[in-house]
Amino acid sequence: MRLGVNIGYWGLGLSSQDQLEIVQEAERLGYDSVWAAEAYGSDAATVLAWLAGQTSKIRLGSAIFQIPGRTPAMTAMTAATLDQLSGGRFILGLGPSGPQVSEGWHGVRFARQLQRTREYVAVVRKALARERLEFHGETIELPLPDGPGKALKLTIAPVQERIPIYLAAIGPKNTALAGEIADGWLPFLVSPEHIDTITEPLREGLERSGRSISDIDIAPTVNVNITDDLELARNTMRPFLALYIGGMGSRQKNFYLNQVSRYGFEAEARRVQDLYLDGKYEEAGAALPDELIDLVTLCGPADRVRDRLRAFKEAGVGTLGISPMALTKEERIFQLREVARLVEEIS
Repeated sequence: MRLGVNIGYWGLGLSSQDQLEIVQEAERLGYDSVWAAEAYGSDAATVLAWLAGQTSKIRLGSAIFQIPGRTPAMTAMTAATLDQLSGGRFILGLGPSGPQVSEGWHGVRFARQLQRTREYVAVVRKALARERLEFHGETIELPLPDGPGKALKLTIAPVQERIPIYLAAIGPKNTALAGEIADGWLPFLVSPEHIDTITEPLREGLERSGRSISDIDIAPTVNVNITDDLELARNTMRPFLALYIGGMGSRQKNFYLNQVSRYGFEAEARRVQDLYLDGKYEEAGAALPDELIDLVTLCGPADRVRDRLRAFKEAGVGTLGISPMALTKEERIFQLREVARLVEEIS
């Protein structure tokens, strides 16, 4: 099981120099990859380009580039550029974002997501292969048929023969699509004990493309806080989990709530959502069951976290993204060092 470090959104809490030193320490520790996120603040591409010039071995992944925020051709241009700047270290993570961000921030309708993602990935692959970009789909038409557009091809070549494409997916249909068309899968709030349930649609998609589970990198991100004080560690997780389970989406559509509901926590998740959407954020966090926190995070004493790391490894996780839940650079580096040590012990 490889390790990645997920630095999340840039510019929140730590300085750029602090973040850089965290990534450089992860590289020194042997972490395989670093992942940058974007929502409606920092963009991932700029951060990864900056890191590419100040690292030498660690791979650089987007987790994720928002599909509604870029045309597929723009994504191919950015991916090829980042691959050149990094000497062939780029991993292209894509995702649809959510309806609030897609329609409220980008002004793009959140509709026909499965077909749109399928065609988007096909166009990106075609562009990165430096084929002339002619594509006639249900959601994408290139060139436009009623104007002066030409079928162009990318003028620069990526270093990698094939830049790996990972898809962020939680729902069963999107997960099946990841299995069918992607090189990697970026799930969230993963419980190793429920891996058979959440990978069932992934396997269905893999079968459609004539592949097996060994042909895709299962690459979840997990929040980490290693300390002898288990209650403190759990409480550190509460605000973040409450935000996603309670506030990332509407009452009618929240992918993260649906995910933990599959683990048997639907009533508890609905309670968290009700509290969060009513503005009772602390109460929402307090309503999270300890058992749920323990399933989807790495928290508490080192021996306990070692067992959880072993569970992720035995569940078939190929790349485990580590998101240290700590306020300072020094604390985050400590968490990365501890995880690296514990993974070495179970190898």
